[in-house]
Amino acid sequence: MVVAPYKIPRSVLVVIYTPDLQVLLLRRALGDGLGAAFWQSVTGSLDAEDEPWAAAAVREVQEETGIDATAPGCRLHDWELENTYPIYPQWLHRYAPGVCMNTERVFGLEVASYTHVTLNPREHTAFAWHAWREAADRCYAPSNAEAILHLPAFVAA
Repeated sequence: MVVAPYKIPRSVLVVIYTPDLQVLLLRRALGDGLGAAFWQSVTGSLDAEDEPWAAAAVREVQEETGIDATAPGCRLHDWELENTYPIYPQWLHRYAPGVCMNTERVFGLEVASYTHVTLNPREHTAFAWHAWREAADRCYAPSNAEAILHLPAFVAA
C-alpha cells in the first residue's frame, strides 16, 4: 500500500452506537478552525487509493476511539450510502490542487453498552453518548446528522 502525498478525497463516516441507540460523539480538538462546537462521529480519509472502505472504517475507529471494530460484540455494517460535499475551505490545503469535493462512505458500528473509549488527543478532546435524536442535533456536519437520523432504519433492517 502506497500512502498518497495529499489526502485522498474519499473518507468514511462511522456512526458508533449501542443496542439501545445511544450514539458516540467526539469533540474535535481546537486548532482546526471550528473548535469546541464541532461534535462528530468517527471520520477519516482513506490512507491509500486501494484501501477498502471497510478497512478504512476499522482503522479510523481504532485510531480515534481505541475501539476494535473487529472484536467480539462489535458489528460493523456498510450502510452503502455515500455523500459528496465540498471540502471546508480551511482544509483544502491538505488535498491536491484543484480538489474541492469529498466522497464519504457511511458505516454503522454497533458496540456493547459501556464500551471503553480512549481518545486520540491530537484529534478529539471529549466524548459523550447521546440518544440518537439528540446526537443528530449536536453534530456540526449535516451529513453526520443525516446519517444518525437513518440509524433506526438500519438497525431494524
